[in-house]
Amino acid sequence: MGEFSVYLWQGGDFVLYTRSGQKFTVKHRQSLHSNGVNEVYVQSSERPQYEQYIERNLGTILLDETLPIKLRSKVFYEASTVVMQDVFDRKLPTALRARHFNRIAEIVKSSIKFLASDESLSTVAPFISHDYKTYSHCMHVFIYSVAVFQTYDMTDNDIFECALGALLHDVGKAKIPRRILNKRGSLTTGERAVIKEHPVHGVSMCAHLPMTQNTINCILFHHEKLDGSGYPAGLKGDNIPMPVRIISMSDVYDALTTERPYAEAMLPYEALTLMRHDMREALDMNVFKRFVAVLSGADMI
Repeated sequence: MGEFSVYLWQGGDFVLYTRSGQKFTVKHRQSLHSNGVNEVYVQSSERPQYEQYIERNLGTILLDETLPIKLRSKVFYEASTVVMQDVFDRKLPTALRARHFNRIAEIVKSSIKFLASDESLSTVAPFISHDYKTYSHCMHVFIYSVAVFQTYDMTDNDIFECALGALLHDVGKAKIPRRILNKRGSLTTGERAVIKEHPVHGVSMCAHLPMTQNTINCILFHHEKLDGSGYPAGLKGDNIPMPVRIISMSDVYDALTTERPYAEAMLPYEALTLMRHDMREALDMNVFKRFVAVLSGADMI
């Protein structure tokens, strides 16, 4: 560390443990654990330095099996939130900045292996918010999609490219007026048409970035349906790539199970029942079975 001071809470007050510029070692951590100290604190003024440190070292932290899995899950979710919120809460220009894209790509690269097991998925689950925000929705779709990708015979590179597409699938919503995105009640025909532009906006915002076709497909086609009723291209059946079908499944499930301006959150079982009975022509039911199996394996149903 060395970039921020670390404090302990003792006797009703904060006590300096290591100061900025002093190295916080594994021995420090082991000493704290052996003395029953499970939490340390950072001054709010040094929070940016702390967040930058976590972001730079996320991959190492997530794969460090000496750290409790629940702690690593918390670090993953909080670090990802910082990056995604930073991207979406800013007034984005017509294009996604390369700096933001690189940060998102690093989040994907750092967390794919960590999210590969039911154990990590189940420990991340409690952090998943049921209050809909675009940046948190993108994170949830990414988490669910990566878990399902792992059940298919996909190469590591394909998983990375499609996971990147999952995390960026709704980036085009940054160009949709918030009065429409956050509207309570039904959208007008015109407002619905504006919402449907977000996949195309997303691809145009990323046109200057080093994206593969896999990633572009995930952003552009995540609202396509097997029966051809989706948008923007009205693709049908096998014309929709398998990773896109997985992202679509995750997208629908997360939307149904989070509180939105126009609808209350459903319980997982209610959402899955609706998807199975009312959306079976639009969604891939073979993907659905794997999706349910992944959620069940992580005790998320």
